[in-house]
Amino acid sequence: MIEDFLNSQNFLLVIAGVNVLLLILYICNLLKLRKINKNYRIFMKKLGNGNNIEEMLRKYINKVEEVEEKNEDIIKYCKKLDNDISLCIKKIGMVRYSAFKDTGSDLSFALAMLNENNDGVLLNGIYSREMSNIYAKQIISGKTNNKLSEEEKEALEIALNK
Repeated sequence: MIEDFLNSQNFLLVIAGVNVLLLILYICNLLKLRKINKNYRIFMKKLGNGNNIEEMLRKYINKVEEVEEKNEDIIKYCKKLDNDISLCIKKIGMVRYSAFKDTGSDLSFALAMLNENNDGVLLNGIYSREMSNIYAKQIISGKTNNKLSEEEKEALEIALNK
């Protein structure tokens, strides 16, 4: 009986009717979708005060992405500055003293200049009436291989404690 129905013209009419019904439903859905899209565009323009809010959102997203890229560059630059600054002189200790009894005033000095890692130089300027000399000693990690005078030790301690 099913085989007879499938071979009959009634089956073709039923299939044609279903196809027409599906076509009508498709057209109705297409019209509804167009209406929804039109209402969506009108709503977006009203929401954006006459401007297309979708375009505005795209522009803002692009600006945010640009700002994020610039922020990454700024962060890299700041990290480089942090590394460079750690090598700059940050700690200074100075002691003035009179190297010789016959000279008045404390014109001689010991000056320690260190970076963040306690690396740097210790200068000792010795002044007398006849001449003036400056001696330099390298400081690595707060220590030196050279023998230090009391004034130099004091200047180094002042710098290390800053």
